[in-house]
Amino acid sequence: MAKLKAPLMSLGASQKLGDALVYFAWKGLNVVREYVIPANPNTTAQSTHRARLTAAVANIHACQAYASHALSEADKTALALWGSTFATPRTWFNVAVKQWIDRLVDSLLGFNMTHGVMTAGAGQISASIWAVGNDVTSGWFYYGKSKTSMVNREASADAAGNHTATITGLTAGIKYYVQFVGAGPANYLNVKSGIYHATPS
Repeated sequence: MAKLKAPLMSLGASQKLGDALVYFAWKGLNVVREYVIPANPNTTAQSTHRARLTAAVANIHACQAYASHALSEADKTALALWGSTFATPRTWFNVAVKQWIDRLVDSLLGFNMTHGVMTAGAGQISASIWAVGNDVTSGWFYYGKSKTSMVNREASADAAGNHTATITGLTAGIKYYVQFVGAGPANYLNVKSGIYHATPS
């Protein structure tokens, strides 16, 4: 039986209405869909995808548990900002899982960058992010004045997994968005961080 918060079809409801409709909250929205009898296909493709999803979630938990350079609140905020650039709403967790699975589908290796720090200075930003295990050995920091248009880039220097760069020639008082993109080795090509931001002085 559907549980109502207010008159039906107004503020919200939860659970199913007969075998016709299901009301539920999704990402802060009150939504309704057709009732569907759950199915549990066990095809090869479905099993492969479930294994990818399991691996993606396990990696995120591992990143959160790193003794040093763990996935931080700043990383989650950066992933959520990246998620806001998509047409549909995505949480930081959705973005991290999606990147991992998409990479496996493309026959690449899944990976998540962690511990990103953007330090603003006079006309510059000092960028730092970690590839724990040093699996990603080279990359670029893309940057720009819009989270959807980061067309400039600065090569990163890698020191045992710590990717750094100093982005200079920036305008004081303007917010810049920065995203790390892996360049090598081939299995980690185009692995991305979330989108960070900083404002030079």
